[in-house]
Amino acid sequence: MNGIDIVEARWPRDRETVLALFRAYIDGLGIDLSFQGVDDELATLPGKYARPNGAVLLAHTADGEPIGTVAYRPFGEGVCEMKRLYIAPEWRKRGAGRLLCDRLLDEARAAGYRRMLLDTGDWLTPALTLYRGLGFIEVPAYYHNPLKGTVYMARDL
Repeated sequence: MNGIDIVEARWPRDRETVLALFRAYIDGLGIDLSFQGVDDELATLPGKYARPNGAVLLAHTADGEPIGTVAYRPFGEGVCEMKRLYIAPEWRKRGAGRLLCDRLLDEARAAGYRRMLLDTGDWLTPALTLYRGLGFIEVPAYYHNPLKGTVYMARDL
């Protein structure tokens, strides 16, 4: 779609690309995610996102430019959590987020997960719209998040 290719990140080859996109995601939020242990997460990539229990996907332009990412990691028996959905600003509203999420859902289902969780901010309206369009519904908090406006969502796979 629109010259966007979705590929699975390969380690260690794609480590710097994933790091750059994850950092862009974190910086773009403009909030402190230290309560999530994000420094350790970045230092140990792929960490919990490693196969066979996790995955990181990358979106590239037809020219090979990385423009987005999304990942999942195990959360419990049969349950995984979507993390770090990011699309470069100039590529938003072109379908890359939907492509990444559709592929991530397929990958998680193929890995044997039955349910996917995620959290987002109530101020991230485009993300909420995307998640709802993918069939995610709001659920009670599944972990403590000190940020006001956190929305917890889930869907069956």
